[in-house]
Amino acid sequence: MSTLPAWMTARRLTAIVGHSGSGKTELAVNMAVALARAGVRTALADLDVVNPYFRSRERRDLLTELGVRVVSSAQALAEADVPSLPAELNALLQDQGLRSLLDIGGDLGARVLARYRHQIDAQPHEVLLVLNAHRPQTSTAERAAASLRQIEAAMGLAVTGIVNNTHLCGETGPEDILLGAALAEEVSQMTKLPVVCHGVSRALARRLPPLDAPVFPIDIYMKKPWER
Repeated sequence: MSTLPAWMTARRLTAIVGHSGSGKTELAVNMAVALARAGVRTALADLDVVNPYFRSRERRDLLTELGVRVVSSAQALAEADVPSLPAELNALLQDQGLRSLLDIGGDLGARVLARYRHQIDAQPHEVLLVLNAHRPQTSTAERAAASLRQIEAAMGLAVTGIVNNTHLCGETGPEDILLGAALAEEVSQMTKLPVVCHGVSRALARRLPPLDAPVFPIDIYMKKPWER
């Protein structure tokens, strides 16, 4: 576990929230891969009941091969946008020896997560808000802070940290990361929440100047259907 950044290992439970297109699922999958490769017992719960694309359960084979326990809706509902959650989620929340990641999709996903807020709040946890400065809902600090509060109200849990994951898919350049870093810092000042890290593609991470928060190099696992 010593090879992992401190922000990734600070709590047993981490919920990852954000609007569609923020890159939260990519972050969740990369965190699960990093934890598993470091020998940490890891589970990833796909609670995205909103977005028909970019669902972490689409990488079940990769994650399972690495030893990650993947929890998602029943297979019959795998492509449905319904607030259906698996019974195994209770076991995931209760297993104190398991590092658990919860991939939450939008406001609806946050409302679904509210069912478990008491179980989550009773143990050490993080709730990370993923920001993409190129998404309309989070393009300014005021909009991002309003989105944060809306998600908090929906799930009944407080956000504990901010992740800058600004991107334009394959067109992302260093200037996009720096734009997102400035936005994240402004939101941090408004909300008094820390900027936990910057999620940056591995190739692009080498081209960045020093930033105030750690850079988390990510690999691109989530692709649009026509890119697979």
